[in-house]
Amino acid sequence: MYPNCNTNPCNRRKFIYNLSCNAGLAALAINGIASIWGCGNSEHKREEKAGNEKGQNKLGIALVGLGGYSSGELAPSLKETEHCYLAGIVTGSPEKAEKWKKQYDIPDKNIYNYQNFDTIKDNADIDIVYVVLPNSMHAEYTIRAAKAGKHVICEKPMAITPEDCERMIAACKEAGKMLSIGYRLHFDPYHIEMMRLGQKKVYGPIKKIKADNGMDGTSGWRLDKKLAGGGPLMDLGVYNIQGARYTTGLEPIAVTAREGPKTNNALFKDIEETIFWEMEFPQGITAECMCSYSKGTNLLRAEAEKGWFELSPTYAYRGLKGKTSKGEMNFKGVNQQARQMDDFAMAVKDKRPTPVPGEMGLQDVKIIHAIYKAMETGERVDV
Repeated sequence: MYPNCNTNPCNRRKFIYNLSCNAGLAALAINGIASIWGCGNSEHKREEKAGNEKGQNKLGIALVGLGGYSSGELAPSLKETEHCYLAGIVTGSPEKAEKWKKQYDIPDKNIYNYQNFDTIKDNADIDIVYVVLPNSMHAEYTIRAAKAGKHVICEKPMAITPEDCERMIAACKEAGKMLSIGYRLHFDPYHIEMMRLGQKKVYGPIKKIKADNGMDGTSGWRLDKKLAGGGPLMDLGVYNIQGARYTTGLEPIAVTAREGPKTNNALFKDIEETIFWEMEFPQGITAECMCSYSKGTNLLRAEAEKGWFELSPTYAYRGLKGKTSKGEMNFKGVNQQARQMDDFAMAVKDKRPTPVPGEMGLQDVKIIHAIYKAMETGERVDV
């Protein structure tokens, strides 16, 4: 998820982690949540609406975690999707549950918390679980969702270790369920054009990639290494890595890296504030990259033998702009999240592979770990 849009994630995350330690919340661990909030004619209307969505052959999605990305982007986008709809939610907050229930007409039986989550296996309304939690929780809830018989979309980065990624892939395969990573930019026309120009060598073979991604400040769990797994490399650097991979159509073979200076040692005591790295690709291609929590920047540029092409802004939800050595790119803006979720729903219905599978997320996490190792050792590290 793009961090600029998640402005207040910390309180919810703390609640989640404290949930299992608070026996007083056990009353929430039942599906009879209607007994707490009441159920009447409005509940029957919600049930009827959910049935109508199913009748249109739409797949039901349950969002796990109701932070800024879910509330600001995913839930509104699910009003625009054609092949899926918001069927359920998973939250540790009764207040959020009540608000979402009213706003999106969600039946009580489709509202879960982090204690009764596994009972989602008995809910035929929900086909897909979308994990929108701190990075350290991605593996647990992806695996639990797969064991509950649900297809899974997991937000990026896929997990904080390659081993967790492998466990997630194995769990979904064992359950016979599909796993997709929330790489929304694969469904944006500007990024699709970058893929075409680079992989088709429209301007000749690529010589160099430049990818910068930064924001002026961050907060909440992203500053906690245990929850985030690292700093801006984990959060923003995934976009740089992805951009270089899909623009060239190649995989990096080695990396070098260095940490940038820290302007606030207390705030960034456990994580990097800025990091610079270079990825070496086959055919002599290099990718110079930077990401930061203290400098706003947004660029993906490819320099080729016969010209260049770039996006800036690059990684945002909307307002992307592109140009080439021959002129401007001009594409109509799209709802990236709606396209992403619709494509996964169609992949499930058509039983075809998703273009952004777990294996893609695993490779990114492997590259991230290689970059961190290069930063710590000052050595060139093979991927």
